[in-house]
Amino acid sequence: MNSLVIGFWGAFFGSVALVLAGSLAAFARSLQRVALTAALSSLVSALFVVAYLGWLPIAGPFETRLLAHIAVLTTTMLALMLLSMLGAMRHAETARKLRGGMIALAAMVLGVGWTLEAVQSLALSSVMALGVGAAMLAACIRSARRGDRLAWLAVSGVSCMLVAVTGLSWIALHREGVPWGVHAVSAVAAVAYVAAMATAMWIRYSYLIELREVVAHGPAYDPVTRMRSHAGTGEMVGLAFFTQREDLSRPVGVAVISIGNLYTLEKLHGRAALNHALFVCGSRLRRCVPADVEMGRLGDDGFLLLVRAANDTQRLVQMGRLVAERLSRPVKLSTSAADLEEGQAHWEAQVGVGILATTAQVKPSAAVAMAGAMSRTAWSYATRVAWHDQAAGRIAELPATDAA
Repeated sequence: MNSLVIGFWGAFFGSVALVLAGSLAAFARSLQRVALTAALSSLVSALFVVAYLGWLPIAGPFETRLLAHIAVLTTTMLALMLLSMLGAMRHAETARKLRGGMIALAAMVLGVGWTLEAVQSLALSSVMALGVGAAMLAACIRSARRGDRLAWLAVSGVSCMLVAVTGLSWIALHREGVPWGVHAVSAVAAVAYVAAMATAMWIRYSYLIELREVVAHGPAYDPVTRMRSHAGTGEMVGLAFFTQREDLSRPVGVAVISIGNLYTLEKLHGRAALNHALFVCGSRLRRCVPADVEMGRLGDDGFLLLVRAANDTQRLVQMGRLVAERLSRPVKLSTSAADLEEGQAHWEAQVGVGILATTAQVKPSAAVAMAGAMSRTAWSYATRVAWHDQAAGRIAELPATDAA
């Protein structure tokens, strides 16, 4: 193995070391699940590479048999971890069937392998690894098409994994005479796989980390602005109106989002479900609201959006429509902090959005109160959005499709 090939595989093991370092940092923050999953995934991948490169301190037919077993075990573990990350193992019965199926497949491949020659057994295990990888790729694509944007990252990771496994299988079955390009392509694909899957795992489990904080702190923890109290929202409003008084030609856009069924949700399913609902609404707002819009909690059942220099009324209207549509999507909520991944309460937010573009001469409290009243009125509207029709001088329902 020349120095160029060693350099490529050194980059792979360097990426594994970085993931392990990140896992230690996560463990130090008491995030044991994230740390264990990331560390185990990277170590299993590294074991597969070390074995297939022939770096184990053994040789002969026994090494080939051992490689076959390592291939089967690592494939099974990585597949189950990927299915867990995709959310396919949230239900106990489904998880039991998937684990049983993977274990049965592994046992069958190992059993058949012992009836074959050592090299044939390794080839069979490699075929299993590629087959399971192809099945996982199909599962990732299916999740992505269903709207899981994170699954597209898993699609790229699993695709790279298939390339790496193909190259490593070639290397393991033909030790001598393998072109250095095969090593290079396999190593680069392996690095991409580790990077993609580590990123996907962190994004997936950081959601649970954040949700744990929300459920623990309740309404005092702001899922939109990350403030611990509602006082920060008042300061945000005062500062926005004070700044705009220097230029009266640039109105302040005020949008209040009120959620009408949070009280009922708490009575039916408890405080944990309420906190989860607030967390989901806050997360959706952050994803759909433009970066220049300031956000804050308003009371126990609402959110406040502020747009400085809101000369474009059409932009406010479009934002109101988007917010109402996104926050009204159904969701499954957790009813206990003990099991955050097991959604048990089906809930759809009763959203009302009130939109107001006003001058900075108006008292901030009056503007917010007026927008809040409009948002509660919007609960009875089909579009769930109310706005101040300046031409008619009255509060009206936002048209469903026509521009305001």
